[in-house]
Amino acid sequence: MDISGHTLFIPGATSGIGLALALRLHERGNHVIVGGRRTELLEQIAAEHPGLATVRIDTTDPASITAASRQVLAEHPDLDVLVAMAGIMRAEDWRDPTDFLATAEVTVTTNLLGPIRLIAAFMEHLLAQDSATIMTVSSGLGFAPLRATPTYNATKAAIHMLSESLRLQLAGTAVEVLEIVPPSVATDLMPGHAEDEMAMGLEDFADEVIEILQTQPAATEIQVERVKFLRYGEARGDYDQVVAALNARDPMNG
Repeated sequence: MDISGHTLFIPGATSGIGLALALRLHERGNHVIVGGRRTELLEQIAAEHPGLATVRIDTTDPASITAASRQVLAEHPDLDVLVAMAGIMRAEDWRDPTDFLATAEVTVTTNLLGPIRLIAAFMEHLLAQDSATIMTVSSGLGFAPLRATPTYNATKAAIHMLSESLRLQLAGTAVEVLEIVPPSVATDLMPGHAEDEMAMGLEDFADEVIEILQTQPAATEIQVERVKFLRYGEARGDYDQVVAALNARDPMNG
């Protein structure tokens, strides 16, 4: 994917990885539409970053996705990149069904059904373009599990396989599929995570993603160096050690 000259819609981009990438892509000559649930945050982003467009969207609500897609396509008919990132990460204890079930269900709705519904809402439009891109966001935890977040791990593994499968189905069309695979990044995805000294800095992560997009335009999976420890544990033959290291600080192990 070329790094400039696109019109991108990035739902879930009012903070964290989404916003960091939105700002960098905007700086590089792209027209970026930021989506999110909270109107006040969207207004703040629009005021602080002239040129960024905003659209309210709740990716857990099919009706909101439908309404937002209609608005985006009406106001930005040249849209050619959809970044289907929607994600929450919550701890679960599957030893207690009263603890985990509601969390697991909302995680699946947000992390898996959200991107599926987004892609469905824009697919016809993207297929009609001369060239278009669907960007998904999986996780290193789709390849090596964190004990405290079973459903998050599972949904991110599913996003990886969805990306692989869509790439096969869309071969020969105008639409390419590009998967971003983050490691642990210092954001507010979970309480205290933004202060985690073991997590990759948000600015460093976003800079490295942009660098890979610039220098490897044919890449189908964007892997910063930090995520390869998780991504290739099975291939290297040290998967058990990777999982042990990943979970060494997990309070559920105590």
